[in-house]
Amino acid sequence: MATNKEIDFIWTFKTKVEPDDTITSILLDGEEILQCYKTIRDQAALTNKRIIIMDKQGLTGKKIEIYSIPYRTIDMWSSENAGKLFDVNSELELWTKAGHFKINLDPKCDIREFDKILGNAILNA
Repeated sequence: MATNKEIDFIWTFKTKVEPDDTITSILLDGEEILQCYKTIRDQAALTNKRIIIMDKQGLTGKKIEIYSIPYRTIDMWSSENAGKLFDVNSELELWTKAGHFKINLDPKCDIREFDKILGNAILNA
């Protein structure tokens, strides 16, 4: 399969955390957070409807851009890891109607848990 390797955005998820008020304040009625991760400066959440990624900008971080990727826009995804012993990080790529995204996962994050959430959200919709 030929793929376009140009990636529009790359994010790194470091570890699981409790969601902060910024993420919980934008949830829709009936939307639930399934997992929340710390990114380098921010947070990202997998809900039952979408992936939400906060991106604080500038030196003070007061300006926040929020990315929302509805599962229904994901055409395909791939996950890659070398196994627990050798993996320094896992990678997840998403091909969506809006572009090609890459998420690097720290070893503290379980790529298979992420795969399962995506699979349930996309394939059972």
